[in-house]
Amino acid sequence: MRRAALALGVLVFLASGCAQQPCSNTRCLMAKQTRAKKALRHVVLFAFKAGTTDEQARQIEDAFRALPGKIDVIMDFEWGRDVSVENLAQGYTHCFFVTFADEKGRETYLPHPEHKKFVDLIGPHLDKVLVIDYWAQE
Repeated sequence: MRRAALALGVLVFLASGCAQQPCSNTRCLMAKQTRAKKALRHVVLFAFKAGTTDEQARQIEDAFRALPGKIDVIMDFEWGRDVSVENLAQGYTHCFFVTFADEKGRETYLPHPEHKKFVDLIGPHLDKVLVIDYWAQE
């Protein structure tokens, strides 16, 4: 358990500096400029099944990166692939951060048809997923 928490911490730290995808919707761009003090973060880690091709992984990345342009309650978004040298990722290779202004945003996002479509796309390729939501603290 302690090792998993450490691995998650390392992934979160590394992902914050990994390849970032700029959001296209206005709320997302404004959030990046103002960085609200209180925000609900939705952290998603993916480990793909053996046999998932690089092309399939890229399609999944592209589909997740497209969500901020389709779901306007997403205030901020970034993602990255694991680049850690510590070998603590436990098979997780991708980290996505989705930021909402409040719980209502998350409540809109989770059942949103575009999110559900994404879940259907990735489902057959997932070995495991880890999701943590937290209120950002300064």
